[in-house]
Amino acid sequence: MATHHAAGTGTSGAANSGPRPEEPQEQRSEGIDPRAELSEFLRTRRGRLKPADVGLTDHSRRRRVPGLRREELAHLAGVSAAYYTRFEQGHARNVSREVIDALSRALQLSDPEHAHLLRLAQAERTRQQPKPPRQQVRPQLQEMLTAMEGMPAYMWGRRSDVLAWNQTASALFGDWAARTPQDRNWGRILFLDPASRKLFADWETTAYDVVRQLRLGAGQHPDDALLASLISELAMKSDDFRRLWAAHDVKGYTHGDVRFSHRLVGELTLRYQTFALADDQEQYLTTYHAEPGSPSQEALHLLSCWGADAAHERAHPSAEEEAPDS
Repeated sequence: MATHHAAGTGTSGAANSGPRPEEPQEQRSEGIDPRAELSEFLRTRRGRLKPADVGLTDHSRRRRVPGLRREELAHLAGVSAAYYTRFEQGHARNVSREVIDALSRALQLSDPEHAHLLRLAQAERTRQQPKPPRQQVRPQLQEMLTAMEGMPAYMWGRRSDVLAWNQTASALFGDWAARTPQDRNWGRILFLDPASRKLFADWETTAYDVVRQLRLGAGQHPDDALLASLISELAMKSDDFRRLWAAHDVKGYTHGDVRFSHRLVGELTLRYQTFALADDQEQYLTTYHAEPGSPSQEALHLLSCWGADAAHERAHPSAEEEAPDS
């Protein structure tokens, strides 16, 4: 995932001081219901396990559920079936850490999934929340991004919003400065901008990463009205988002490889690293680099040299490029 600062002058963006179009007044009191999230998360985790996966023998000929039954999971976790049912339905109060840990072990949850379950179990739905503060990138960080020219780098925030970027990132991903602040968001870019399906050679994997990050954020901030609004918008407008969101998988961005098919330099594979700020765990720096001496490094160097021209070409392809194949 990538990030850049709001539209400004020069080779890199700067925060927009005007009103935020992505924060309509009527959406502030809405949020994400942790109880509904908890129920669906547990149901999908049960659904991916078979009795044989957890050492149980299935004596029934026909199962009405694709995975573990509630009573089977309750047995594995050492709680009563009635208690677990109340918990999965969001009706149990003050569930102990020991019970949550036991359920995590029984469900074979990963560390991010366990943390997600813990947050959902301990969350209380609150209403009439004040407008969340706008995320700001320190000027020194913008200076750092500019100093990193030649390497695509950007800052991104809690809702996968692009907050600040350098010119090389724009050359790779497109002219973020030409987008509205609302549209500088990886969810909207991946699921609502058809150009992303051409840029990312493995679009499905990249889109799934964005969904898992958004799901992680939803568990961390169930009262975030803007995040809830974003998720609702994507679910309404994108069949692919609804499909991937229904999996209830959670995972943060750390590192990996991404393959691109760039209209100016062709195929290239870049390695990304993501770092959380020590003094702001809701802002992240993501950088991309190519393997030294590889064709991808040469392609990235060309993009860096073209700079703003490459960004403009990505944002405004020629009519000939946009014309459908006959």
